[in-house]
Amino acid sequence: MCGIAGIWSAGQGSVSLEPALKKMADAIRHRGPDDQGIWVDSQAGMGLAHRRLSILDLSPQGHQPMICANGRFVIAFNGEVYNFESLRRELDSLGGDTGHKNRWRGHSDTEVILAAIEQWGIEDAVKKFIGMFAFALWDRKEQVLTLVRDRLGIKPLFYGWQGNSFLFGSELKAIRENPGFRREIDPNSVALLMRPKYIPAPYSIYKG
Repeated sequence: MCGIAGIWSAGQGSVSLEPALKKMADAIRHRGPDDQGIWVDSQAGMGLAHRRLSILDLSPQGHQPMICANGRFVIAFNGEVYNFESLRRELDSLGGDTGHKNRWRGHSDTEVILAAIEQWGIEDAVKKFIGMFAFALWDRKEQVLTLVRDRLGIKPLFYGWQGNSFLFGSELKAIRENPGFRREIDPNSVALLMRPKYIPAPYSIYKG
């Protein structure tokens, strides 16, 4: 299953994000009991956390958050890309400096996702992915965060602003564990819950 969480506190310099990220990851431990990882770029105010359920690659090479081969992109990924092996072969077939053959560190779909984004860019790469997934991708060169979900929204992803921090996670309980989170109930969402018996996107039980 796996679970992801993250914080982007742009403009806050070298504020330590690790304690908050650990709390957020611990809140979704049930999603990934096999491994935990935290990655932080203090200067950018960016941090990613991951809880891992090992399925495709049981080795340490599948550890997340994962950094791509050229060091530009960092990903925290939840889900599965079913056609990753065919994408890996397609990447292997590319000649010259763009080829990925013999550059693989492990056998995870996460590594293939990163290589595909390196090769084709995020929009074109995601169009090639067949599966169910939610992931956060940080571009260290452009200082851009991208959140992605599969086309049907099978894998959950919650996000929102709390003050100057942008928070996200696989479950609301991860966001709720952030020390800066304000647990303000949204009355409009409560009304929605009472009528159709669920809270539809893009609303949440919490404000923001």
